[in-house]
Amino acid sequence: MIWLTDEIKFPPYSKTTKHGIIALGGDLSAKRLIHAYQNGIFPWFSEQDPILWYSPFRRMVLFPNEVKVSKSMKKLIRDNTFEVTENKAFPDVIHRCKTISRKDEAGTWITDDMERAYVEMHYEGFASSIEVWKDGHLVGGLYGVVVNGVFCGESMFSEVPNASKYAFIYLAKSNKYRLIDCQIHNDHLESLGAREIERDDFIKLLKA
Repeated sequence: MIWLTDEIKFPPYSKTTKHGIIALGGDLSAKRLIHAYQNGIFPWFSEQDPILWYSPFRRMVLFPNEVKVSKSMKKLIRDNTFEVTENKAFPDVIHRCKTISRKDEAGTWITDDMERAYVEMHYEGFASSIEVWKDGHLVGGLYGVVVNGVFCGESMFSEVPNASKYAFIYLAKSNKYRLIDCQIHNDHLESLGAREIERDDFIKLLKA
């Protein structure tokens, strides 16, 4: 595996390992992160590990017009069960994604450095959030990086049933994005209409 230098540059895709890792090291500067996402690469690592940069051979994506909305979710939307906002509480959303307890997960991959980096990206206009509110309280949401009309989703959280799903459907139906990048396979997102495509096809869509 290739270690990054101070130069803002990644190895060719042919250097990707079978696990989808294209490089290690470097930093989480806004400049490097933006360059990474523009090329279909994202960081994913634990606190004790070096920064690992991924470029999976198969990419989980959602074409917004393919989003699946169940009858129960349609009813929640009709009833205006939640209030939804955009970019009203980005730091709160990423912090909740970082700290919320998740079933079958021992901890979080959102390190302190990552939290600071994405908040900086948000203030520079490259990262966005969707917030879901109930009775004035933040109960769900998601955040991601926006690249060339593509929303590269990073994480979501839900403190009440269906709140994160509500945010995801809102995102898909906002008509703001050509594609939603879900990164790697996830059964929950598959149930909402996301599917895997080849990396080459994803890169073409990302750069179109």
